[in-house]
Amino acid sequence: MQVTENKWKLDSNFSPAGDQPKAIQEIVKRLNQGKERQVLMGITGSGKTFTVANIIQSINKPALVLAHNKTLAGQLCNEFKDFFPDNRVQYFISYYDYYQPESYIPSSDTFIEKTAKVNDNIDRLRYATTRSLYEADDVIVVASVSCIYGLGTPELYFKSAIPLKVGEELDQREFLKNLVEIQYGRNDTELLRGLFRVRGEVIDIWQADEERILRIEFFGDEIERLSLVDNITGEILELLNEVKVFPAKHYMTDDDAVEAAVAQIEKELHERVNEFKHLGKDFEAQRILQRTKYDIEMIKEMGYCSGIENYSRIFEGRPPGSSPQVLIDYYNRRYGEDGWVCYIDESHMTLPQLKAMYNGDRSRKQVLIDYGFRLPCAIDNRPLKYNEFNEKVKNIVYISATPGDEEMETCGEAFTELIIRPTGLLDPLLEIKPTKGQIDVLMEEIKAKTEKGEKIIVNTLTKKMAEDLSDYLLDHSVRARYLHSEIKALERIEILRSLRMNEFDVIVGVNLLREGIDLPEVSLVCIMDADKEGYLRNYRTLIQMIGRAARNASSKVILFADKTTDSMKKAIEETERRRALQIEYNTLHGITPKTIIKSMSNPILDILAKDRVEDVLASQLDDSAFDKETGKISKKALIRAIDKLEAQMKDSAKNLDFEKAAEFRDQLKSLREKLEEK
Repeated sequence: MQVTENKWKLDSNFSPAGDQPKAIQEIVKRLNQGKERQVLMGITGSGKTFTVANIIQSINKPALVLAHNKTLAGQLCNEFKDFFPDNRVQYFISYYDYYQPESYIPSSDTFIEKTAKVNDNIDRLRYATTRSLYEADDVIVVASVSCIYGLGTPELYFKSAIPLKVGEELDQREFLKNLVEIQYGRNDTELLRGLFRVRGEVIDIWQADEERILRIEFFGDEIERLSLVDNITGEILELLNEVKVFPAKHYMTDDDAVEAAVAQIEKELHERVNEFKHLGKDFEAQRILQRTKYDIEMIKEMGYCSGIENYSRIFEGRPPGSSPQVLIDYYNRRYGEDGWVCYIDESHMTLPQLKAMYNGDRSRKQVLIDYGFRLPCAIDNRPLKYNEFNEKVKNIVYISATPGDEEMETCGEAFTELIIRPTGLLDPLLEIKPTKGQIDVLMEEIKAKTEKGEKIIVNTLTKKMAEDLSDYLLDHSVRARYLHSEIKALERIEILRSLRMNEFDVIVGVNLLREGIDLPEVSLVCIMDADKEGYLRNYRTLIQMIGRAARNASSKVILFADKTTDSMKKAIEETERRRALQIEYNTLHGITPKTIIKSMSNPILDILAKDRVEDVLASQLDDSAFDKETGKISKKALIRAIDKLEAQMKDSAKNLDFEKAAEFRDQLKSLREKLEEK
């Protein structure tokens, strides 16, 4: 599908400046000429996201923006939401807060069941993504590399959506049956996402992608009214003329295909059992027989089973070894291969991740298959191979301050550079200081910066060093926090925003503080053990770390080291080259560098915070809290809920359960904010 009408509305108080106009023109021209691969080399703070936003508007095509971690994806999503408030900007990352995949350890004969904690809010945003890809042409999805994992068949997912329209005839019994077929469950007592309830001639559905409840009111077999209602208060928020109810699961089964799929699963099971018996592996034969028979019975009865994705190749009718259907296929199915563009942010980090996903997944699955826990078809429930990714994605723009060798070799002369910052900001001054006495030096530098209200990033080599240094700073009255990969994705985003909101001054971290962290308040970056040559201290890593201070007019970077490594030398030379070009440009145009002023708003966190407030209210209030006429929460009820939470917080503190007390404290903050609104 070729998109023609331009619906993009870029909202910004600024026009492209510095190197941006030339970069936009070059990249748009190449895309229109059919150039499939190109590089945008943009230094930190040069406005790469703004440049990409202008490119998206100019070429009038949907976009998939890939980021190598959830924190960066969240930041990019917020920026694109700011640039395109009237368009569809979605967030698609792994929905697990915790994930332990199914695995088997032969040496100890240990089978580990799949255990996972799904983040309901992120899961909802994933369903909102696929819905947008069905309904709209003006879509930007910011995703992590989880988007190359199987996601069911887009054709079947879209086909399964149930259209509803006011005034149409609809058999209620048949409709309820259809809801169950698209994986909605019925619960007339407690309504949660993915469930529906029936009260007389009113059916409430909490769709997989919605924050609000869809209410369908019948008069006989005619749809009398469609509305979206608040899931807490029951207040009608919007009246609809028509709507589509999308499936509650991405993995759908077609009734016509279930029988054939079950027959194929049984055939593969029979072959596998015989193969095990031929090898004298009777125990494995019995195991695979028992496990698969159970799955088959569930599929026959419910159309679904736990782990149904392991049979996705059979349900989709794919040959062995073929690639799964992923988010990219939703794009290709909706817009055509040439109808959208993929922008790979921080490509020097994202491409290695894309390459590594397949091998790690395959080795784990192969063990499960060899020992009778899964049929061989499970091997095809996997992430894409790197070559498959490149085959599915036609148009790619690689974006990085330090593009990798692969990007540069692939794109050749299709290379665009952003060196000049529209704000006139220069690359930071660099200082090398010895490791002896480095903590005392660090404390002095922190004191000098915090007295000016500026913020500091300290990069360490290990998580333990980050935690220990953070504790040391706290013990010496420095407001510090640490950040590393064991902290949940959304909590990481909250920590970074808290730094910007002056809740603390110093953030200590490992490699999460390299790419894409946009913190204009940071004027000092300290790199501990800068001379420890390796992955965390190579040329590209150092350039990225140095770039974290490049959004502040008084920026400085200190490299604590006892020698100058080749990587340090190269990073220093490149920084000085860029700084010289920037000074020359500023002098020519009479520009005085100014620190970036960036909004504190974070739409994703605001949505999640709203959900948390509603969760707290639901747990603390009963039906008497709601006005019978308006459905709104009364002020008195809010006060009762606050009093109740305060008592629970004090009890927890009294029992020395300070973690629980802190949780109640955060909930109190949310409810008090809601009370102030009244």
